[in-house]
Amino acid sequence: MSATTTLFQAALGLPEPWQVTEVRFDPDTQELHLSLDFPPGRRFPCPDCGAAVPAYDTDPARTWRHLNFFEHRTLLHARFPRTQCPTCGIKTVEAPWARPGSGFTLLFEAFVLLLARQMPMAALAARVGEHDTRLWRVLTHYVETGRAAQDWSQVRHLGIDETACRSGQEFVSLCVDLDQGQVLSVAEGHDTSTVRELARDFAAHHGEPAAVEAVCIDLSRPFQRGVMRAFPEAKVVFDHFHVVQLVNVALDQIRRAESKQDPRLKGTRYLWLKNPEHLTARQQRQLAPLLETELATAQAYQWKRTLQTLWQQPDRKTAARQLDTWCRQVAASDRPHLGPLKRAAKTLAARRSGILNYFQEPLSNGFLEGLNNTLQTARRQARGFRSVHYFATMIYLLGGAVRSLPT
Repeated sequence: MSATTTLFQAALGLPEPWQVTEVRFDPDTQELHLSLDFPPGRRFPCPDCGAAVPAYDTDPARTWRHLNFFEHRTLLHARFPRTQCPTCGIKTVEAPWARPGSGFTLLFEAFVLLLARQMPMAALAARVGEHDTRLWRVLTHYVETGRAAQDWSQVRHLGIDETACRSGQEFVSLCVDLDQGQVLSVAEGHDTSTVRELARDFAAHHGEPAAVEAVCIDLSRPFQRGVMRAFPEAKVVFDHFHVVQLVNVALDQIRRAESKQDPRLKGTRYLWLKNPEHLTARQQRQLAPLLETELATAQAYQWKRTLQTLWQQPDRKTAARQLDTWCRQVAASDRPHLGPLKRAAKTLAARRSGILNYFQEPLSNGFLEGLNNTLQTARRQARGFRSVHYFATMIYLLGGAVRSLPT
């Protein structure tokens, strides 16, 4: 064995009895070709039973894409032995450096999985010099393999939320294990039938819908109906982020309507929507005098701040009194421009039980919100995904379906 083949033998980390027998560089294609072989007479474990049996023939040579050497595209070539096991019959030995049926080595696939979490697929495909369809197949394989091995029989707390799949009105819904912070299922749509689809997948992975204790969702009626039917014993907990978001939307509508008559509100949108601790010192100085005025926007802001303390109450009974008082006060106000907040208060009064269930099951979809931000950033960077399948694959990849890299 030459010094060159010895070098690449060590770099590849080939198991016995595999050896690098030839190293060839093609200056025209700038590709490095490594030929692998095994000495005559070597025995191999039977792929089925593991018994050591001799090779009597070989399949035609196959090729795998490997990690680049010296920034050059590197290809491995090898013919594979066929064994005749007395128990299992004729079998072909599989490559120890690649999974069956793949045209890539395990190390190359691990590299793809690592980069796919950090960059758009088009950029990744350009970087490694492969068509993105081939790389999507790699991601799909490991996502499906990871999901097939999952057992959800012990899952008790779920979160369900929607995220935009493509521009317009196309959505997918995610179901996550809130205790482990992992995406379980993705389904098209965001209605009652979507929740049923998520529940079917949950049951297919040994999950017990009747054993689920609580499901955290937004204020959507279709989600609520779907959860009550699919997870009959679970408490519905309305995510407090969405409760405050509903009031924030009403607050912004009030500001926009009032700003048409009062120039003091021009350019102040984010002063009202952000919490005080997230404002700059300049923004805090700008907000302070506005809070002392008779503006309906200022009154709505104070009500929002009061509502935000609901989840800090010591128990459900105290929180119930605060929520009921808040809804009554908003409904009784006769100040102009408060119509959007009155409608929000009516919605919260109708969702009272699910809001207060937080005090028995203190759940939040914060993990989902963080993941949603990551997914939407990935969607914008990728300029959209060609199909819902690809988007779902990326959700699973970023959401924890692939726990380890191939080696």
